[in-house]
Amino acid sequence: MPKPTAKTDSIASLSSPEIASFRLRRHHLGDEIPADPVTICRDICGVQAQVMSAAYLQLWARNHTISRAEIETALWKSRTLVKTSLMRQTIHLVPADEFLLYISALRNSRVAGALRIMAKFGISPEEAGALTALIMNALSSGPLSRAAITAAVRPRVSKRVRAWMEKVWSIVRIPVAEGLICYGPGEGNQVKFIRVDHWLPKVRLPKLKPFSEIKAQSELFRKYLRAYGPATANDFAHWAGIPMKDSRQACEHLKDKNEDKNKNEDKNKNKNKDEVVQVAAEGTTCMMLRDDLRSPSGPPSDRGSVKLLPIFDPFLLAHAEKDHLVESRHYKRVYRNQGWISPVILLEGKIAGTWSYKFQGQKIIVDIVPFEKLLRPIHKQIEDEAASLAAFFNKDMELHRSP
Repeated sequence: MPKPTAKTDSIASLSSPEIASFRLRRHHLGDEIPADPVTICRDICGVQAQVMSAAYLQLWARNHTISRAEIETALWKSRTLVKTSLMRQTIHLVPADEFLLYISALRNSRVAGALRIMAKFGISPEEAGALTALIMNALSSGPLSRAAITAAVRPRVSKRVRAWMEKVWSIVRIPVAEGLICYGPGEGNQVKFIRVDHWLPKVRLPKLKPFSEIKAQSELFRKYLRAYGPATANDFAHWAGIPMKDSRQACEHLKDKNEDKNKNEDKNKNKNKDEVVQVAAEGTTCMMLRDDLRSPSGPPSDRGSVKLLPIFDPFLLAHAEKDHLVESRHYKRVYRNQGWISPVILLEGKIAGTWSYKFQGQKIIVDIVPFEKLLRPIHKQIEDEAASLAAFFNKDMELHRSP
């Protein structure tokens, strides 16, 4: 990739193919050595698991040798992955040893949002805290479903809290945001919550003091840029679901930290060593980690590459604007009402169509809907992707193409 000049540190300009190549590689969507589920979740800042079947396929899309059993082992046996609500109040899978980082970065804004809603019902912060204590007590004997938690605490709360409980989908939002409880085994109506101190032994959590909010947010911003750069502070706020002022502060804290580090080193040897640099990307001034800008882009192994990304894939959710991914005339075919994101055909980092699948006996029927006519080699790659998907489900594959 281009480098800023040594004297002025002027803004480097990155082409769209360079940016796409960088992001594809960081998301394990290029031609590389397959990574395990924990490594993938670490590198892409979590897998979106609002729909659990989509989470499995997001991991499959990045490593076609991954099995569902391998993912479930990481989640429910070794517990090296954790399932909990994080960015944008949506459920994610993240490495257990990064659990405290995510919680510390997002806790305050998420708790504040929940308290604002509760305040409309006359519920004070103190009463909300008492509700959390009741929930934690109910979970002392083991994991419980959302309905069981509600039944356990309802007789012991005020009329105000009961009125609020009747209006909200989940009463565990605050203890989840505080990192006190997370998701245990189970899917769909069988989902259960469990206390984190029961589910994640201390050996699985970092042996560090709790992160301060600003330290955690700046570290999360660094991770975000490593996976999704180049990007803006607005992109980070959009992705994380935090206020814009927090996003700006995280950026400034990262810059200040680098300045302090440079003051303690030989200045003549550390000119232009700021970790975060500005780059011109697709007509916008963005931020990128200097090490990423300087690292050679290598041969375009992703040239002509095709991936079938499932619903809610994180590659599609990280930036406020989506012009780099999809033409405006096709936008609503991908980013649909009520926050639904279609499964897409990704061609060299851009959306070339949508797809879907359904089971019919021992077959999986994959239906593709290209936005434009596809060349035969591209269609062959899609067919190979569909065959891999069938193998993941242990089914025979039948490929259809809709007009």
